[in-house]
Amino acid sequence: MFSMRAGLTGGIGSGKSTVGRMLAHRGAVLLDADQVAREMTQPGGLAMPAIVQTFGPEFRDTQGALDRTRMRDLAFSSPTSRKQLEAIIHPLVAQCLEDRARTAEDEGQRLLVFDIPLLVESGHWPRQLDAVVVVDCTAETQIRRVMARNALARNAIEDIIAAQSSRAARRRAADVVLYNDQLPLETLQSQVDALAAQFGL
Repeated sequence: MFSMRAGLTGGIGSGKSTVGRMLAHRGAVLLDADQVAREMTQPGGLAMPAIVQTFGPEFRDTQGALDRTRMRDLAFSSPTSRKQLEAIIHPLVAQCLEDRARTAEDEGQRLLVFDIPLLVESGHWPRQLDAVVVVDCTAETQIRRVMARNALARNAIEDIIAAQSSRAARRRAADVVLYNDQLPLETLQSQVDALAAQFGL
């Protein structure tokens, strides 16, 4: 059976993860790049030796995992450091996702959804996918959602948004755009159900 590979992306606070969960509930295999990156930076994670070698032992917490707060502050204040971190983590994540995707394809799964926050920024991912789904909303909605969810300061969220691809760039890369701004959850669900049917679920 042919397996379709769909990329799912969107800016922070867009609702991308919610859409991913909805697709998984419909039977898609969800391959979450952020989740894999967290696995890679747990105690004993594959990325940790290179992170400590590159940035120093102070970026490892008392349990041996990545000190996320310290690294986030560095990454968003220093583009060079962010690129160094991405050069360590992204190849490991890509290989892990590919291994899991091949296993799912061997099992005959119909739809594989790659949840990748930096899909548009990546030169690697668009070539590996049959379709790209972008979850879109206004920057103000992103800020409001993330402040409510993570208790981050507005300026910290604005820095994250500025470091990501623009909304226009994501929409240009999209085969499908789900505009998730001021939508009742039921309306978003109906849009995702229609998308799942379009993808053969």
